[in-house]
Amino acid sequence: MVTIKQVSEMAGVSSATVSRVINNTDTVKEKTRVKVMDAMARLGYRHNVLAASLASKKTNTIGYVVPELHGSFFGNMMAGSEKVLRNANKHMFVATGHSDEKLEMREIEALLSRRCDALILHVEAISDDYLIHLAEQDVPLVIVNRYIKEIEENCISLDNELGGYLATRHLIDLGHSQIAYLSGSLFKADGVNRLAGHKRALSEAGLRFDEALMFEGDFQAQSGDAGIKALAKQERQYSAVVCANDEMASGAINALREQNKCVPEDVSVIGFDNVDFASYLTPGLTTIDYPMREIGEMAARWILNRAYGDHKMSLTHVLEPKLVLRGTTKQAAEK
Repeated sequence: MVTIKQVSEMAGVSSATVSRVINNTDTVKEKTRVKVMDAMARLGYRHNVLAASLASKKTNTIGYVVPELHGSFFGNMMAGSEKVLRNANKHMFVATGHSDEKLEMREIEALLSRRCDALILHVEAISDDYLIHLAEQDVPLVIVNRYIKEIEENCISLDNELGGYLATRHLIDLGHSQIAYLSGSLFKADGVNRLAGHKRALSEAGLRFDEALMFEGDFQAQSGDAGIKALAKQERQYSAVVCANDEMASGAINALREQNKCVPEDVSVIGFDNVDFASYLTPGLTTIDYPMREIGEMAARWILNRAYGDHKMSLTHVLEPKLVLRGTTKQAAEK
């Protein structure tokens, strides 16, 4: 087995310099780095991560559980985390829980069995009690897009209630009073909290929440389409639609067009998340910005702070959403 000492001798540098190259530190000159990398390649040297982790009691790996891999929402969040962790020479192991309690638990246990130093968890089906108990164990963990009061210091989340409020408040300010609501899955906290914000905005404006103008979807585009078709069967009038996310909004807009309704001339539509495609729709989608990348970055900063003792990075536990104005909302027509 080739050793660091052999690499150092061939490259004409110290063993400490070889270690710095292996650990990708910024203190090595590029010319020296190239010499060391060339010597490693010629000798066929492979760094023994397992042996190093046994010595340091750190694997420099972070387990990451998300519901799905498709779509820009989770991609942007993981990209934010990966950037921060990569700059700190850490690596991510990603697993999917598919919003299934047993699967989420299984993936968490699998990551822990691989001796990950810490966990970033975007889990939706596991109970608060399970996560509270897990947080009491030795492995540092941060929970993203979910707030649990008992372990609030372990949570990085968005104020979803405020986001729901801002979406509906925008339509009310435009003069809309008959506002339909297409919610996300109401077994998920973000679905419940966004709906609560919608109801608060209506109440403040003296408007009644009408159950007949609400449809529960599942955050997928097809449920936005289904929601508009379900509202059509109710034969209730509305001039605006609040959608729980941008995917549902895109499905809703397609369904409205199938009914020969123009957006926003006949019906205003607002989404939530501000995913990448929102600005490319025609017209561009008015929405609520969910800073997914920033939340991913914040989660990674938390891990570096708690698991690796890097206290230089500031932390924010609850981020605020913002209204993004585009072309799918307009002033309500005068009656």
